[in-house]
Amino acid sequence: MAEATQKDIRQLSADQIGEYFESIGEKKFRAKQVDEWLWKKSAKDFDQMTNLSLSTREQLKKDFVINHIAVDQMQRSNDGTIKNAVKLFDGMTVESVLIPTDKRITACISSQVGCSLDCHFCATARLKRMRNLNPDEIYDQVVAIKEQGDQFFGRPLTNIVFMGMGEPLLNYNNVIAAIDKITGDKGLGMSAKRITLSTVGIPKMIKKMADDGVKFNLAISLHSAIDEKRSQFMPINQSSPLDELADALKHWYNITKRKVTYEYVVWKGLNDKKEDVEALVKFCKIIPAKVNLIEYNPIDDGEFQQAAPEAIGLYVKLLEQNDISVTVRRSRGKDIDAACGQLANKSETA
Repeated sequence: MAEATQKDIRQLSADQIGEYFESIGEKKFRAKQVDEWLWKKSAKDFDQMTNLSLSTREQLKKDFVINHIAVDQMQRSNDGTIKNAVKLFDGMTVESVLIPTDKRITACISSQVGCSLDCHFCATARLKRMRNLNPDEIYDQVVAIKEQGDQFFGRPLTNIVFMGMGEPLLNYNNVIAAIDKITGDKGLGMSAKRITLSTVGIPKMIKKMADDGVKFNLAISLHSAIDEKRSQFMPINQSSPLDELADALKHWYNITKRKVTYEYVVWKGLNDKKEDVEALVKFCKIIPAKVNLIEYNPIDDGEFQQAAPEAIGLYVKLLEQNDISVTVRRSRGKDIDAACGQLANKSETA
């Protein structure tokens, strides 16, 4: 158990670690070594830092901790998907998912404990938002899945999606800090082009991302391009309607010149009519876009049910007729509640 005076060393910058070493009579360059162990080599404890003397490592153990996550429970799906129940330093739990395909190993990671947005079709929204994840907790989820990819598939991690628990734009600073560690030369060195941040669409934060010059990809959880309907599914639309989202997306494209992906579930009797498709086609023409039609994974026997294949076919037909790229995405990990919209910490009691 960490003493009250011990701070997680990953909360410090390299410069602050350098100042610490100077204060104990050590050379400042030790900070570079420690920083490399923490973020490039993903060290879980100070004993791994073998280019530091034993006495220096013992001093670090007295003064600091590394609050590394623990994969408390791992479930493997029949299709190879792996769901992790990730235990945080304070005992709280989030979930992350490894999604394997023939060419990719994708990490689906969480950004918050719970969620505050109350999207009616999402199991995570039924959990109270407890807190934001720290940058190191986000980073650690990626490292854990990277290690599982090597262990179980013999292949490297290729992609990261912020599509787990929480709304990443409501934890913006920590998410950006984590991505910096994941993509930086002094960190994991992954390409930002292989990272996708998925959001319900918070206009002012989308504009901020563009202004901040982010290099990763943007996906919008859309599900309807008709205000009245989207507000029924997603209460955020009442305060941030589609015209404001459209304005933010124009700003995004004007600055980044990168297309957006719309994530879209078609539900029986709710958004499966021709007028729904036509509204989506119109919205897709605001800026260059592609559409992922996502198979719905029911979380109960309520109003949200998977639409008929004919409805999906109508979406595909009209989108393609308008030269809009569309993919029908089949869910993975349904048998372990790891599919899109199913993350709800069920593994805690499994």
